[in-house]
Amino acid sequence: MMTAKAMADIYEENRAICKYVHSTSRGHEAIQLATGFQLKPCDFVSPYYRDESLMLGMGWRPYEMMLQLLAKKDDPFTGGREYYNHPNSNRPHFPKIIHQSSATGMQAIPTTGIAQGIQYIEQMAKTAMDERNVSADVDLNMNMENAFGAAMHEFIRQGEKPVVVCCFGDGSVTEGEVSEAFQFAALRQLPIIYLVEDNDWGISVSSDEARTMDAYEFIGGFKGIERLKVDGSDFEASYEIMENAIHYVREHRKPILVHAKVPLLGHHTSGVRKEWYRTEEDLANHEKNNPAIKLRNRLMELGISEEKLDEIEAEEKAFIAREFQLAADSPEPDASSVADHVFAPTPILIESGTRQPQEGEKVVMVDAAMHAVEELMRKHPECLFYGQDVGRRLGGVFREAATLADKFGDNRVFNTAIQEAYIIGSTIGMSALGLKPFVEVQFADYIYPGINQLVTEISKSCYLSCGKFPVSMVLRVPIGAYGGGGPYHSGSVESLLANIKGIKVAYPSNAADMKGLIKAAYYDPNPVVMLEHKGLYWSKVPGTEDAKMIEPAEDYILPFGKGLSVLQADASMIEDGSSMCIITYGMGVHWAKNAAKAYPGQIEVIDLRTLYPLDEALVFDTVRRHGKCMVLTEEQLRNSFAEALACRIHQHCFYQLDAPVKTMGALDLPAVPMNVILEQAMLPNADKVRDAIAELLSY
Repeated sequence: MMTAKAMADIYEENRAICKYVHSTSRGHEAIQLATGFQLKPCDFVSPYYRDESLMLGMGWRPYEMMLQLLAKKDDPFTGGREYYNHPNSNRPHFPKIIHQSSATGMQAIPTTGIAQGIQYIEQMAKTAMDERNVSADVDLNMNMENAFGAAMHEFIRQGEKPVVVCCFGDGSVTEGEVSEAFQFAALRQLPIIYLVEDNDWGISVSSDEARTMDAYEFIGGFKGIERLKVDGSDFEASYEIMENAIHYVREHRKPILVHAKVPLLGHHTSGVRKEWYRTEEDLANHEKNNPAIKLRNRLMELGISEEKLDEIEAEEKAFIAREFQLAADSPEPDASSVADHVFAPTPILIESGTRQPQEGEKVVMVDAAMHAVEELMRKHPECLFYGQDVGRRLGGVFREAATLADKFGDNRVFNTAIQEAYIIGSTIGMSALGLKPFVEVQFADYIYPGINQLVTEISKSCYLSCGKFPVSMVLRVPIGAYGGGGPYHSGSVESLLANIKGIKVAYPSNAADMKGLIKAAYYDPNPVVMLEHKGLYWSKVPGTEDAKMIEPAEDYILPFGKGLSVLQADASMIEDGSSMCIITYGMGVHWAKNAAKAYPGQIEVIDLRTLYPLDEALVFDTVRRHGKCMVLTEEQLRNSFAEALACRIHQHCFYQLDAPVKTMGALDLPAVPMNVILEQAMLPNADKVRDAIAELLSY
């Protein structure tokens, strides 16, 4: 506790050096240390930004933590990329810590995803042992995808029962995503402890103006989650409560919330000073519950001399001064490292396998996708599939998961509640265990509640953990408009997704590409979003028959970032300047090919297949050969991915262009109207593309 005090003091004394925003644990030390001391290496914990004493309790050296405080090169967590006490670690013999952001309450879903993954692995292990009538000391051959998952497998084989701890400040419990995590933990009875450190303040917002109840009262509404309350400034009481909570979860494998009342002795952060918004009376009331003073008095009651306690405090002050100087003198990051670890390296670099088996049959896109997932699930027990309505009864509203639950069981293919944030964010915790989830939101229009997790947590995890925690997941998103789907079932969101750095985005236009890209997405260690056009799933839209293709063999894999010329122009037309190219994807491929029938030999159509990574080399080479180019999209055009690509084409191909790059997309309306006449008026189609071709060829 004196270590934490000395750290806070030296940071305050050296504000010019400690220039990056930071918080300290002053007032929260007792409950944090009581927790950290009792965690095992098999456990997982998500500290929040005030939990430096929790880190000390788990054995982290102050010098290492200070390297992050000062954003130094040797910061063991993020290499100088993250705020103080934003740790992530897979260090052996320490509890494991996944990456998490500063966004308040956002850690609830990824951390609950860890508990979900642990439960699944335990179920797999038990099933394997029951089926083989063997004990846990045999090799279960669970085929965990990475060393981390293999380690978890070992813990379970050896009889360990991992516990997950998710820490919050009280202000975060009002966040909707925290409730999604509570709901799933209660429903599935997951082995997790939610530790709420309640200091009555959320920056300048006091508890009485932010909430009607504290976390202890709130959690009472979630059936199946036990709850405990403790004076978090009393170390002995905190230790006993956390001992009970950890034992309960370790033995019963059920969730519990611990509500710890604590004072806030320090500033909210170094940038938001307590004296700006708190009264002297409030500060004095919090000081009455100073955990350090309480512990000092208790130790004196137990016979430890005041001189000994003064000696301890002086020793820690001197120790921290040395640690701080060491950290201050350590090197800054090398600027050349700034772009490292955006993605983990993917093993899928070349197209491989049989795309067109000799005895193959044509299939629709939705079946090609389902067959790809089925083949992966048969081969990989770490592969799961969950989302809204994908379970046994329905198998997806587009039948994209039909029969999968029958074949693989309800613990691998299952429904979730209407919780897009949980569906997406839980994959972070699952991935950290070596599991590989396919998850789905029902329509592209429904992705927005999950964007928080996708942007703030998933996309940044690999980069901010310096490669320790890439999130390996596949998010399937039915997208696009046709046949009167209306304003909330017809939207396009690719520009939104393409603007998120740290994720990959695919948009196939046919069954063969769909299957090959799903396989590549599965084996990619990074987050992938598969955009799957509803109008192409069954080829029911006139002019989309080409979306049906001979189904590739099981071994076929199509790497990301490889576009394809799906229609070529005649060399003579290119030579005399009467040709052009259309760069497109998804439904646009079919509009372009159908429109091109009016201009035989004059049109080349490039199917991008993936939007990130993008096959820029193919695009630029094609544009330079033709000199005229159209970028075609179904999205509303203004500020879209298509316009951004057109700009890039202008920058790279300016001297070879014979006309401005033309962009074509939907009208700039807020939503797709329900009425099919209005829908058609808004969207591109083959006839509109044909007219646009004529305009561009006239240059």
